[in-house]
Parts: sequence; structure tokens; C-alpha cells
Amino acid sequence: MRFLLSLSAALALSACSGPAILNAVAPKLSGQWERQTDIAYGEIERQKLDVYMPTSEGPHPVLVFIHGGSWEKGNKNDYPWLGRRFASEGYVTAVINYRLSPEFDYDDFMADVAKAVAYVHENASEWGGDPDRLFLAGHSAGAYNAVQVAVAPEFLEAEGTSPDIIDGVAGIAGPYSFLPLDSRVTKAAFGGADDLKATQPVNRLTPDAPPMILLHGKDDDVVSPKNSTELARMLEGLGVEARSVLYDDIDHIEIIVAVALTDRAPVVADMTGFFEGLDAR
Repeated sequence: MRFLLSLSAALALSACSGPAILNAVAPKLSGQWERQTDIAYGEIERQKLDVYMPTSEGPHPVLVFIHGGSWEKGNKNDYPWLGRRFASEGYVTAVINYRLSPEFDYDDFMADVAKAVAYVHENASEWGGDPDRLFLAGHSAGAYNAVQVAVAPEFLEAEGTSPDIIDGVAGIAGPYSFLPLDSRVTKAAFGGADDLKATQPVNRLTPDAPPMILLHGKDDDVVSPKNSTELARMLEGLGVEARSVLYDDIDHIEIIVAVALTDRAPVVADMTGFFEGLDAR
């Protein structure tokens, strides 16, 4: 427990380089995964992704992971520990980069997420993946991106496809309703949007939304757990399969640490169990 608290503090203090610290302490899981790095899904520098592939025989379900960082920081290069964790669980795992604010904004980073998802869907079989079992996940701002691309169809439609390719979404400590914009980071990322209400996942829900598991720490004082519980409630009201999971004594950082150090909270087991339940339908 003391080690986890120290690690969480180090992650918080080290800003965008924080997740890289987990590469030193997370299990290496040798022999269970292979990796391809810096695969271009577009022509812009930030439009790249890394793929972690199980060494076991496929085809495997596919997971696209979107990093957090308040839409202004973060890098796929800091997440090998996450890629190898989910590859060891049997998922072809793509960890993506996308353009960041303040240089870029909502329309740009959402366009990148959609382009990456469409690219992974189209190329999954080359990595031993099954494109008909495609899941999205993200932490914090990345959870917002994952949910929004699944419920705002214009982004995937611009790539010649639709949210129908998404079989399920896992949102980890994500914000899904944050109007009015009252912080520097949200103003930088969303202030230029033509329709602010349309940027909020809670305003884009329909009965066609994919199933979602929404995970949150009860001690999160960065993004309120109410974001996850309310979104799940709204989805269920529309007849969409949704599950809200709240963890005792877990905060905004510890919930993503638990992906690497799985004895802290069953984030990985809850995500994969939810996705496997969808597969079994």
C-alpha cells in the first residue's frame, strides 16, 4: 500500500512522463507479446500508434487504448506496460497518439481518434486480430475520447465507417459532462467548438450506443465519479448495456496504476470480463 501511494505521487508530480515510470515496475510478461511501433495511421506526425500482439494463436479480440493527459499532454511511448498487460490477456492492443491542445482542439483530436479506430479496424487481421471484436478504452481525457467517438457518429463517418464497428467501450475515470467550460484545459481544448453541447457525451446518447463499462475510483478528486455513474444510468435508460464500477480507496491516478499492478484493484479483470461477456452473446 505504501509503495502504491509513493508511486501514485511520483506519477502525479512527473506530469506527462509519469506513466513511463510504470515501465520500470510493471511485470514484463516476457514471451506473451510482441510489438510493432510507430505505425502511421495518417500523414501527421502525431498520427501514429503502437501495436502489442499476443504470441498465442488468434484471431484475438482487438483493443484500442487512448491515453489521458487533459487533452494537452501524453504519449503512446509511455504505455508499453499497458500494451503488454492487455496483450497478455489475449487482446491485440493498439495504443494511439493524437493531436493535443492548445495547438489543436476538439475537432482535431477527435478526428485523429476516429482515423486511428478506423485504421485499426481495417488492419486488425494483419496483427492476428479479429476486426469483428473491436473494443475501445481510455483513461481520463482518453476515456472521454473513447466514449465520444462511439456516440458522435460524424467522426467515424468522415472515415467512411460508423460506430457500428465498435463492440464495447471501457471508460476509466473519464469526464462526460463538463459544461460550462470553467478551466484552462477545457477552454483550450473545447472553446473553439461550433456546438459546445454536441461535445458532451451525455448529450449524444442514443439506443444505438455500444455497450460500456465505466470504471472510477471513489477517491477521485480530479474527475468526479458521478461522471461514470450518471452516464451508465443514462445508457441503461435507453436500453444500452452499461455497467458502472466504483473502487474503494482508489483515486484518479491509482486506477490506471492498477492496470499495471493488478492486485490493487481489478480494473483489468472487470474490463476483460465485461468484453468477454459481450463476445459470448
